[in-house]
Amino acid sequence: METNTIGLSLEFIIHPGETLKELIEENNMSQEELAQRTNFSAKHISQVINGKKRITAQFAKSLEYVFGINTTFWLNLQAIYDREIIDYKERNDITSKEIEIAKKIEPILKYSNSLKLIDKYTNDIERVIIARNFCKITNLQNIEKVLKLQIAYKKNNKNVDEYMLYAWQRMCELIANKEELKNKYDKEVLLENIKKIKRVMNENNNKILIEKVKKYLEDSGIIFVLAKKFKGVEISGFIEKNNEKIILCMADRRKIDNDFWFVLFHELSHILNEDIEGNRLEYYLEYADKEQKADAMAFDFLK
Repeated sequence: METNTIGLSLEFIIHPGETLKELIEENNMSQEELAQRTNFSAKHISQVINGKKRITAQFAKSLEYVFGINTTFWLNLQAIYDREIIDYKERNDITSKEIEIAKKIEPILKYSNSLKLIDKYTNDIERVIIARNFCKITNLQNIEKVLKLQIAYKKNNKNVDEYMLYAWQRMCELIANKEELKNKYDKEVLLENIKKIKRVMNENNNKILIEKVKKYLEDSGIIFVLAKKFKGVEISGFIEKNNEKIILCMADRRKIDNDFWFVLFHELSHILNEDIEGNRLEYYLEYADKEQKADAMAFDFLK
């Protein structure tokens, strides 16, 4: 497997055994004497000093008795070392494939950074690390496997880029997570607010129109996200439950036309029909009956 070696250097990662060695020398003490004082074997002391063993809580307590340095100090040294080793492995185990995937979803990463959803990155390695956190995944190559567990598009759509689709959904979730809902979802309130939405459909100012739709849906207990569309996403929208919030996300095609209203009412129909399976509405082909029912309801709303 090809790896990338850009990142931390082991030379700068100090094992707590180095600090222990310095203390032994400062106190003119031999490893054998420390072994007798701590009731740990000389072999154990040597292995800690040489970075082959960790400083355990029990050993740290023994060192507190001998040197008068708090147990927490030793455990913190060990924790810092462990974390730096993990960071080293994380950065140096990054494959060229992961770098390629991170570059592929870069349009969404850059846009998410502009929305202050993620931090800025300056190189390939940082891009992968931020992309992993953004996608909530240990290895970007696993995105396809995860997406198969929560398919949100028809499998026969060859224009879909699975990495872009997954990243777009995560972006929508992060945008939605910044919103606070005052009301819990209420089906009857939603039905009444759909009537209000229909009354403002002819509003000429698109910005005001979207604000009104967003407000009516928030009053119904639904977070509405109109997210920037990216090439490769190729879906019009999706709904999901996230931390007890219902999210309705639609791709912003920069036009408020019949297609926009049909997609909106289609997704609202799924919510009304309680079609969310688990957390996210699944668009499996075998669920064609649910899609047809949502289509019929959307057409009725548009009448």
